[in-house]
Amino acid sequence: MASEPIRVALLGYDGVQTLDVVGPLDAFASATAAHAGAYRTVVTSLDGAPFRSEAGLRVMPDCAFAEAGPIDTLIVPGGEGMRRPAIGPGLVAALKARAPRVRRVVSVCTGIYAVAAAGLLERRAATTHWRFAADVQARFPGIAVESDAIFIKDGPYYTSAGISAAIDLALALIEEDYGPRLALAVARDLVVYLKRAGGQHQYSEPLKFQARVSDRFAELAAWLLVHLHESLSVETLAARTRLSPRQFSREFRRVFGMTPAQQIEALRLDAARDHLTTSAASINSIASTVGFRSDDAFRRAFDRRFGLSPTDFRRRFASGAQSPRGHDHANLSRSRFRAGALLADRSQ
Repeated sequence: MASEPIRVALLGYDGVQTLDVVGPLDAFASATAAHAGAYRTVVTSLDGAPFRSEAGLRVMPDCAFAEAGPIDTLIVPGGEGMRRPAIGPGLVAALKARAPRVRRVVSVCTGIYAVAAAGLLERRAATTHWRFAADVQARFPGIAVESDAIFIKDGPYYTSAGISAAIDLALALIEEDYGPRLALAVARDLVVYLKRAGGQHQYSEPLKFQARVSDRFAELAAWLLVHLHESLSVETLAARTRLSPRQFSREFRRVFGMTPAQQIEALRLDAARDHLTTSAASINSIASTVGFRSDDAFRRAFDRRFGLSPTDFRRRFASGAQSPRGHDHANLSRSRFRAGALLADRSQ
């Protein structure tokens, strides 16, 4: 384990996204509470002056960025202020000057604009909030932008999707530094439902399902997500929406573009993928937990949707035991996260 706290600096500015700042800070604070001396965080601004987030939160930084001392991990949060002419160039110049002396440079959400403009991501893979991915790709054609990944590591540079993905990336950094036990303890402390791997897609199957919900199906959508293990016949679902089975099937297909059986299978497989990457439960147990009546049916459905077996998926993407800080972490490679993003794309 590290004998000294890992120093994490966050570079703030007016118009920063609030959760891009406080999400990672809370994750590192939780890690330090569970493992004394794990991290020391410092909040900075270019000139040391207070800054105000998009939501109006006034933040008093610890110091000016140039006075932050040695930095192990530098976090550049996103926010609309990043694109202001009076702010952006100063951030870019500061990053160019400091990056060569930093072990890890992390951009959260649209923080990628400054990191990319500093030339740090050229010929590398990166991600950002799905809403800005096309713009980032157009502005910086030398970057391989993955529009659907939650976070990506390429060399010493880490990029993440929007807002809550900052916590996913912070958990991954904690796991890289101190192993999965501490990362999972932090996830539990923050009441994070799922410690998602970087390759999982930003727009999950449950979220896609809920985004298409009409008023008639609103209650059903929430109910389904916690009853996937049950027998979900058309008759059962129709009764919850006060429709006849025939009316239900017709209306469901009109709203969601697929049959009830197809949607339920997609939700079950998405849940199964989460279990495979975050638990040590057997394949048979996972199949039963998400509602498949036989492990053979589960394996065939999983392979059909993701292009590999549940066992192979777990082997490639589950969080394995990681060495503590001080060892080589090259195994947390760009290829792992890019492959995960491609697997996510196959489920669309």
